[in-house]
Amino acid sequence: MTAWRCEGLFFRYPGEGPAAVRGVSLEVRAGACTAVLGPNGSGKSTLLRLLLGVLAPERGEAWFAGRSLAEWSRPAIAREIGVVPQAEELAFPITVRELVAMGRYPYLGSWRREGEEDRRAIEKAMDRCDVLALGDRLVSTVSGGERQRARIARALAQEPTVLALDEPTASLDIRHEMAIFELLRELGKSGVTVLLSTHNLNLAARYADKLVLMDRGRVAAEGRPAEVVRRELLEAVYRWPVRTTPHPGPGPDTGAPQVTPLSGGAWNPIDPSTTPSIRGREYE
Repeated sequence: MTAWRCEGLFFRYPGEGPAAVRGVSLEVRAGACTAVLGPNGSGKSTLLRLLLGVLAPERGEAWFAGRSLAEWSRPAIAREIGVVPQAEELAFPITVRELVAMGRYPYLGSWRREGEEDRRAIEKAMDRCDVLALGDRLVSTVSGGERQRARIARALAQEPTVLALDEPTASLDIRHEMAIFELLRELGKSGVTVLLSTHNLNLAARYADKLVLMDRGRVAAEGRPAEVVRRELLEAVYRWPVRTTPHPGPGPDTGAPQVTPLSGGAWNPIDPSTTPSIRGREYE
């Protein structure tokens, strides 16, 4: 079963040069975790915004749950998809608990008061993201990592069937970064569809069912981690030498491919003549 499908998506930001997304076609399987990878400027965040209907493509089309995104109203899609954006600004002071409670808005609207079901959903989400003790703190007074965990808790309080996260572990320490990926895997096992963008190749390879590797607005590769996390492919996309080795374990991710960046040595990343290319693919 497919959660998202898109064909030939093309998007260029006004006044900018090359398109941010160029001819992207892919499927995101329901009930699985799909991670979108790629260097800075590769189009990861733009692709997520197109799949969420936040941006409208110049060409191509995207579908969610079998319906064109153009047919979905914003309230309807908000009830289905919990979203964690890469960055946001709060217009007024609120506590961490109030921020998480905003996840219930698609059900409560502007005037309905929280019921017992809403309070349970909020507390459960805060507990899963380790922010219960921060409930009374103003969001402006907590660390960047704590704020990020609260934003993920807000999405979980919505109790969505689908989660879309843009760089969900940015600013998190090792413990909480691992905890969030463990949580995403747990949610996937329970039937929640997870779509995320991330710079963390190694955790994506350990926890995601499918990887989509972007390069300059196009899909360079997609498939299972072992099919995407390959030395020659990563070197061509990231323009840097790497080594790939299997994860030693223990755990369910034993054997997952892991990436170690190497010293550049004779490879000059600024000189295109020393940069590997992907045979048969044209990205310019």
